[in-house]
Amino acid sequence: MASSSGSAALIVGASRGLGLGLAEAYLQRGWRVVGTVRGAAPTKLHDLAASSGGRLAIETVEINEPAEVAALKQRLSGRSFDVLFVNAGVTNRRDETVGEVSTDEFNRVMVTNALSPMRVIETLEDTVAPGGVIGAMSSGLGSVADNESGGMEVYRASKAALNTLMRSYAARAGGKRAVALISPGWVRTDMGGDAAPLSVAESASGIVDVLAGCAGKPGAVFIDYKGDTVRW
Repeated sequence: MASSSGSAALIVGASRGLGLGLAEAYLQRGWRVVGTVRGAAPTKLHDLAASSGGRLAIETVEINEPAEVAALKQRLSGRSFDVLFVNAGVTNRRDETVGEVSTDEFNRVMVTNALSPMRVIETLEDTVAPGGVIGAMSSGLGSVADNESGGMEVYRASKAALNTLMRSYAARAGGKRAVALISPGWVRTDMGGDAAPLSVAESASGIVDVLAGCAGKPGAVFIDYKGDTVRW
């Protein structure tokens, strides 16, 4: 994607990992960025903001608290973004089956990975400019069609739920919104682990380019960081 000094991205969940990587990738392309963190503690996003020449602003929001999301909308009143991207993802123990997981843990993963991202999108959709893109971080593990190996059952279910809710959102919008669910690949993050083949920078750069290709193309797509379609 070419440099675009007039473009702006809102990245919800940018304190570390892929969210941080996305903020950095957009800055490298000349965009202005608003990135959110959850608390008051300094993060790597704050370090990035200090070197951004004023092009990166930081907001605080806990997406599992609707009142905080509503307050963020008020603070962003009058702002317009070309990309709204929600980066949220937690998991339970990888080998824990749905028969073993506690109700509280199941709810934690489902709320954080599916319900809260949708609430953020529903609340902040009006900040997205016409022709802009609304995106959310999904996962290849969220593909029902490709689930032939099992494992990570609750996490898979949460991302499949996100995919379904985003498709419903796009349908409700009557084909007027460009909606992108992104599979970032297996990335070396806290969740992905050190054995993952992709660096954060590689995945984030691809995601930025893929989102650019979605601009002005209404409807929901499920694609990976290379732009390849992922089966629902």
